[in-house]
Amino acid sequence: IEAGLTQPGALYESKYRIRFKENLDPKEVQSEIEKRLTDSAFDFRDRNRSSPGTDRFVRNMSDFLTLVGLAALVISGIGIGGGVSSYLEAKRNSIATLKILGASGQDIIKIYSLQIAAVAFGGSIAGLTLGIFITPLLGLMLQDLLPVTLGLVIDLFPIFLAVGYGLLIAFTFAAAPVLRARAFPVMTLMRARVTPLAPSFKNLLVPALGLLAICLLAIFTTSQPLLAGGFLIAAGGAFISLALIGLCIRNLARISPRSNNPILRAAVSNLHRPGNSTSALITALGFGLSAFVLLAAVQTAIDGNIDTRVPIEAPNYVVLDIPKNSKNDFESLVYDIDPQATVRALPTLRGTILAFGPIDQMTRVSDLEEIPDRAWALRGERGLTYTNDLPVGNSLIEGSWWEKEYAGEPLVSVDAELARAINLEIGDYITIGILGTERDVRVANLRLIDWESMGFNYALVFSRNALEDVPHNLAATVAFNDEMETGQFLRQMVLRFPSSSAIEVKQLLGEARQILDQISVATFITASVAVLAGLAVLIGAVAAARATRTYDTVVLRVLGASQRQILWMQIVEYGLLALLLAFVALAIGSSVAWFIITTLFEFDWLPNWWQVLGVLGTGLLLVIAFSLGGSFTLLKAKPAQSLRTL
Repeated sequence: IEAGLTQPGALYESKYRIRFKENLDPKEVQSEIEKRLTDSAFDFRDRNRSSPGTDRFVRNMSDFLTLVGLAALVISGIGIGGGVSSYLEAKRNSIATLKILGASGQDIIKIYSLQIAAVAFGGSIAGLTLGIFITPLLGLMLQDLLPVTLGLVIDLFPIFLAVGYGLLIAFTFAAAPVLRARAFPVMTLMRARVTPLAPSFKNLLVPALGLLAICLLAIFTTSQPLLAGGFLIAAGGAFISLALIGLCIRNLARISPRSNNPILRAAVSNLHRPGNSTSALITALGFGLSAFVLLAAVQTAIDGNIDTRVPIEAPNYVVLDIPKNSKNDFESLVYDIDPQATVRALPTLRGTILAFGPIDQMTRVSDLEEIPDRAWALRGERGLTYTNDLPVGNSLIEGSWWEKEYAGEPLVSVDAELARAINLEIGDYITIGILGTERDVRVANLRLIDWESMGFNYALVFSRNALEDVPHNLAATVAFNDEMETGQFLRQMVLRFPSSSAIEVKQLLGEARQILDQISVATFITASVAVLAGLAVLIGAVAAARATRTYDTVVLRVLGASQRQILWMQIVEYGLLALLLAFVALAIGSSVAWFIITTLFEFDWLPNWWQVLGVLGTGLLLVIAFSLGGSFTLLKAKPAQSLRTL
């Protein structure tokens, strides 16, 4: 106070830091202060809320990674189911032989359940060991990507939770094919190539119980049970939708006109013939490709928000509390250092919206039970300014701007979003409380504000005659030439304007952009787990149909089809599936990504569709590549040898 920094019109606030001698709950202390000091507008921030914006962002990132983990579990489960089905299909004759020799259905379950259990336990231990030992290496790799100091902490609960998830996923998705192999008689198993095994809904009871256990485990072990539950419901809906889409594709292929081209006719027939794997492929590949689209859309949308919310071009400094009568002196100081500099100065005050609405029916803010959504300007004091000109980065959407020498009734220009939130119209009035006085001003126009611009953006901008007589100071943005050394400006400003404060904006924004870019990279690396799981699903889906494909290829070879014709038939079939899956994956993946970006992160929906389509195209090429890779091995099968094993 003695230094003269708190002159009338200066912007300042007082902060109190309190450390408790006893182990008190900050919330209880806050409640007691609010009860005793009812007339004071304190803003409380305790040790659990030291940086609300950062806490919210980290929490959102944690929720996103939770969704990624759940997606990886669902996708990997589908891959496990396809892999087990392929394995048991290859063991079809062995199962039939065991039954002929007297093995019961329970014996079949025990034999193959023990094999799957051994593989599941072995895989869980291997994955757990790899995860524990790779964590320090990842910490070292990500040390420069994250704005925090990393350390290694071994927590047993997440370790046991990971093992529990792995085993539940393995047994749940492996149960259906094992139970199916047990339930059919020997001749049905022997003739499964030409007489496909009919589905049995009784075999779905155990997998259903396993899925219920996975859902309960996911919901009760996460900090966001509603989010996890919603994702699991959405995943179940997507699974059912994909199954129905597969059914529709089979029916459409069945009723479609027969082509004169034998290769195209055979490829379409493969989509609906007995024993086809269309539904399984649509479900498995649909999840995998949807994960590709989801992660690409989320990643590019985050990058888009970084590009729009953290401007590349920004002023070097924002200077506060410049004396109102020293504007010319301040500009001279800047231009003496850099004649090419840009200075923009505006009056700056603090005030509170006390009432709003028609002059005879104004609503008092203090009478509101709850502040409307997006009406943040009604909460506490806000920055105010006055000017003759429309602010840079603003555009009028309703009404007209006042003349430069306007001297009539005091006017105000209002942010259009705020006006919509409180149903404010042109001609209504706003009551402003400023320095202990109340002033009524009429709404002259509504503005659309570009909040991402690095200028002065005010929800309320007044005509000059509304606030000019109120004691106040100025605030200014200063942009120097990129090659200019700015240290001289700070030294001169401290000497000539000791009561003013300079905030270095450009460097801080550059560091913020770098941190956000690093977090984006780290998130992409973590989310790649789901992509890898999707690749496993692609491989498993192709492998699951390998036995049936071998039989079809051999029969076609016996009937005179050449290897080239069979290869083209495979290309056309998987090409048709890939084309249909592209639309399905794009719809599902982009819809989920939109929900994550707009609801979870509360960002704008700004994906780079070219990159999303590029990732989707890469996934489709992988589908065709894996399919053709399997086809090349099938073409090498010798008809005589293969027919003996049928």
